[in-house]
Amino acid sequence: MAERILVTGGTGTTGSRVARRLEERGIPVAIGTRRPKAAGDVPFDWADPASAAAFDGCTAAYLVAPTDRTDHLALMQPILERAMARGTRRFVLLSSSQFASGGPMMGEVHAWLAGAVPEWAVLRPSWFMENFSHGPHDRTIREDDAIFSATGTGCVGFISADDIAAAAVAALTVETSLNRDAILTGPEALSYGDVAGVISGLLSRPVRHVSLESADLVRRHMAQGLPRDYAEALAHLDEVIRDGGEDRTTPEILQLTGREPISFRQFAESNLPRW
Repeated sequence: MAERILVTGGTGTTGSRVARRLEERGIPVAIGTRRPKAAGDVPFDWADPASAAAFDGCTAAYLVAPTDRTDHLALMQPILERAMARGTRRFVLLSSSQFASGGPMMGEVHAWLAGAVPEWAVLRPSWFMENFSHGPHDRTIREDDAIFSATGTGCVGFISADDIAAAAVAALTVETSLNRDAILTGPEALSYGDVAGVISGLLSRPVRHVSLESADLVRRHMAQGLPRDYAEALAHLDEVIRDGGEDRTTPEILQLTGREPISFRQFAESNLPRW
């Protein structure tokens, strides 16, 4: 159904992969980014109402919410309303498995999309495998041989950004809009200790999981420059994992893309040079 698709966060972890897959299929793409550099890039910042112009000529959009604040609906709704007025019909939101419709942050946007736009999908992936290779844990694995979290022994169906991107492209381009949410996971639920064990075995050096109290994790996040409210929100997500809220797998990747999601071991094998 797509004629041209706007990919917000188009240079980020999932956005860049979504844009590349769409281009490989011959679908025109507008890559929304705060710092346009290449042909096809368009200026986009949720905090700038003028960013609504990025939706011009786009029938669908992949939405990546800002990662440094929690008032997502208040920030995003005015631009999304302008996007609909400009002719964009389908919106695919990247949310999180931990944010149900009507919940905090992306959950508020989820509920609004379901009630306000004609065609929508909300992708709710579990935690990214890339958190260990290009995110908050890669440096500590390299420098400290450690992964720090407040998850205890709780398990997560870690998923790769490539699998998320494949699901996003399916939701953006399928003839009949999903008009539902989809919880996306990898093929197995692992604890952070399990992840450390997989990485240790492949590196042939010990990598350990350091289980922190939530207050200690908040202090670590704040020391890395995050505001207190956002640091506390992230620590709460670890508490949900600790309490079993992410201990699940789903068949959504297979159903949306026609193939099984990659395992963490496969992911780790392809990212060994990072560690």
